[in-house]
Order: sequence, then structure tokens, then C-alpha cells
Amino acid sequence: TPNKVTTTVAMDFGRVSLDSDLILYLFGTPGQHRFWFMWDDLVRGAIGAVVLVDTRRLADAFASIDFFEDRQLPYVVAINCFDQVLHHRIEAVRDALTIDPTVPIVTCDARNRESTTETLIKLVEHAMHQRMSARAG
Repeated sequence: TPNKVTTTVAMDFGRVSLDSDLILYLFGTPGQHRFWFMWDDLVRGAIGAVVLVDTRRLADAFASIDFFEDRQLPYVVAINCFDQVLHHRIEAVRDALTIDPTVPIVTCDARNRESTTETLIKLVEHAMHQRMSARAG
């Protein structure tokens, strides 16, 4: 954003227990081109990805979406809603990003633990559904 005054952190790591036997290891990297060299290593063994979208900079999401689609990695789009304010309808964002109807789009406040946990749960559900569909088909 034009008024940004903080530095982008190159990479984040976290661990989240969704259940006693379901632990997710999370790797986060910014979407800027200068960090793309890490992406192929990060997706190796991944069950899926979350593309965090800022609707003020929607065009920034295209490269990430293309990356995960090209690698056939399940992903969800999370519209980052600060203070639960959604500036655009979800279907309008889907149309603008040309996202397949089978890809979940959720709202999320990336600063809120409960909100991000719900996003991760949606990702796991989506990845499991895709895996089961691939086995059946």
C-alpha cells in the first residue's frame, strides 16, 4: 500500500493444533516476486495453501493463485477483512480473480487467531475433499 512504513518479513513459521491428532505446520512467505525462490521448496509435501488477499491490491494475488493452480495444490482464498469489514462481495472477488467455483473463498482477519484457525480448517477440509475426489475419480 502507498503509506506502508514497515518492512516485509521474509518468512514466518508456526505450528497450530486443530485437534489432538491434527497438527499443522505453517510456512508463510510474502507474495512479492523477490521471495518466489522459496515457494517450490515450501510446497513440497504441503497439503494446501492459503492465498491471503487484500482487496485494495487484488492484482497482487494472481501470481500466487497461478502458482498453486499450476502445481495442482489445493488452496483457499482468504479475503483479509480488518475489523470484520468486507468491502466487496465474495462473488465479486471470485469473478475478479477468475477463481473456479470449487475453490473456497473465506473472509479472515489475519490478526485474529480464531479467524485464521477457521481459515486453516477450511483449507484442510478442502484438501481432504480434493484428495477423496481424486481417489474416487
